[in-house]
Amino acid sequence: MKVVVQVKLVPDAVQAAAVSVTLGAVNDAANWVSGVAFERGVPREYELRRHTYAQLKERGLGAQAAQHVIKKVRDAYTALHANLRAGNLGRKGSRRRVRAASKPVAFRPGAAQPYDDRCLSWQYDARTVSIWTTSGRLKGVPFVCSPGALKVLREYRKGESDLIERDGVLYLVATCEVPEAEQYEPDGFIGVDLGIVNIATTSTGYQAAGRKLNRYRKRQLDLRQKLQKKGTKSAKRRLKQRSRKESRRARDINHCVSKTIVTEAERTSAGISLEELKGIRQRVRLRKPWGYLPAGGWGRVALHSWAFAQLGDFIVYKAKRAGVPLVFVDPAYTSQTCAECGHVDKRNRVDQGLFICRGCGVVAHADRNASRNIATRGETVRNAGRESRAPATP
Repeated sequence: MKVVVQVKLVPDAVQAAAVSVTLGAVNDAANWVSGVAFERGVPREYELRRHTYAQLKERGLGAQAAQHVIKKVRDAYTALHANLRAGNLGRKGSRRRVRAASKPVAFRPGAAQPYDDRCLSWQYDARTVSIWTTSGRLKGVPFVCSPGALKVLREYRKGESDLIERDGVLYLVATCEVPEAEQYEPDGFIGVDLGIVNIATTSTGYQAAGRKLNRYRKRQLDLRQKLQKKGTKSAKRRLKQRSRKESRRARDINHCVSKTIVTEAERTSAGISLEELKGIRQRVRLRKPWGYLPAGGWGRVALHSWAFAQLGDFIVYKAKRAGVPLVFVDPAYTSQTCAECGHVDKRNRVDQGLFICRGCGVVAHADRNASRNIATRGETVRNAGRESRAPATP
């Protein structure tokens, strides 16, 4: 299982200048290679190397750095073409699609640059790295990270690391191959229902309410609009300072929620049944005002700004590391089906938080009822995927 560990570089002034200049140089070179690739119809990597490798060496790039620049450009075009085929950039003829396909792929000055073990070496005990730059090899560049991240780096780091610059700060993002724990035989499943009003609701009773985060998002949106409208230098400086603050808060909450769910499953020797995330934004509807979360413009912002996929990814990788069995189920009609009698009726879901079965009359929290249905479907999927233990027919 691949896990990425991010460490912060804390170089001195001379080292920081050399690394920043190097990052700008390789991304300038990547923009030039991208222009060559665009003019020649994006050839294969070997042919692109034949047209650009010598010139990259003349620009002062080392052999490995030049190879990584070419590969980075080719991978960027591969991703672009995959998005075009999948329709992620709009329909054929749309302005967004035409704009993306009609010009070379561009790289920011601080965009990530891959480093392999020939260009970068780690000294874990000293917490320093030795890194290639256009000014020569820099040794003893300090980095900082948590003790847990350092342990993962020391034991499992494998492959390339990416050097990036974000808001003037340099980071290394290392790839680690962490072995998956052996899965145990689950004693039942915990169903997880995802939403906006309640971030996650489990069939065991745990509920992560989204009220606080949604209010925080609303305050951040109002503040951004106010600063953008003001348009002064200080307002722009404040906008830059607050950039990504909201996403960091949401990421932290997703980590906490996913850790709680996986820990509970591990403690009770249960598996996790998670709903398929594909199409979740279409399934979550904004038909009526939600009290503090109106169905107007802010409701749409809340719907499309919540990181459903990130929460799902966190649950998946934490479950794999803990050895917790996990299955994905189709969530269709889970909010309309009674977990007690199985009666399906659209009218069973009275409102966002209330479920009243038209068949047996049971009253329950709507998200808790849906999570119980997801748990039941998880057991069904698990049993259907097991190998038959019946004796072979003679």
